Amino acid sequence: MFTVFTRPEAMKDNHTHYCPGCTHGIIHRLVAEAIDELGLRERTVGIAPVGCSVLAYNYFNCDFQEAAHGRAPAFATGIKRVRPDLVVFTYQGDGDLASIGTNEILHSANRGEKFTTIFVNNAVYGMTGGQMAPTTMPNQVTTTTPTGRNVKEVGYPIRVSEMLATLRTPAYVARVAVHRPHYVVQAKKAILKAFRYQVANRCFSFVEVLSTCPTNWGKSPKEACDWLEQNMIPYYPLGEHKLPDRDEP
Repeated sequence: MFTVFTRPEAMKDNHTHYCPGCTHGIIHRLVAEAIDELGLRERTVGIAPVGCSVLAYNYFNCDFQEAAHGRAPAFATGIKRVRPDLVVFTYQGDGDLASIGTNEILHSANRGEKFTTIFVNNAVYGMTGGQMAPTTMPNQVTTTTPTGRNVKEVGYPIRVSEMLATLRTPAYVARVAVHRPHYVVQAKKAILKAFRYQVANRCFSFVEVLSTCPTNWGKSPKEACDWLEQNMIPYYPLGEHKLPDRDEP
């Protein structure tokens, strides 16, 4: 008998609290697989702030810290500077990172802090009731934009990966998706690469993951996957947006 599937050691055997069709669980597994494949579990520290990811410590079998809303990069900076031998990652949603914590992630990247951020973009505030987030699509209906996001009044969605990629400081910045199997394969490669850059002490690394939120989008899981494909990917193009240049100071 051959074992073709098993739970990563970096994941606990717990039932999920996420809504049906949510892709947080897929992202958790990809991060855990990367930690296992690189042999990092015993020296890894994860940080989750407020939001749907607040209970991430229930799923990862490694040390974890909980940060105030938006402040995970500050936690990561402190831990990594005090213990540079550790592998540190933040796991953050778009309402957290792209709104409340924008300043934190921007300056952490600009300083070149040697930790990894997994940024889950589902275009809405998830845990707090489905309000408009900085990443909400134009005309997208949310609980605070019942007639759709009006870009003339509130501006366009923020492309965080592109924003960070403009910084001169060396970094690895990529955007992936996990709503179809072939996208999951590419997401795994990007997450592995992000952790490898940290292990090599090369640069700040950042992987944005386009994710579904069927509950707050008011769609079935399949409809949510289709909506992401049709609406988010054209606005949030996938790929590696920044690679560290060895010639940068």
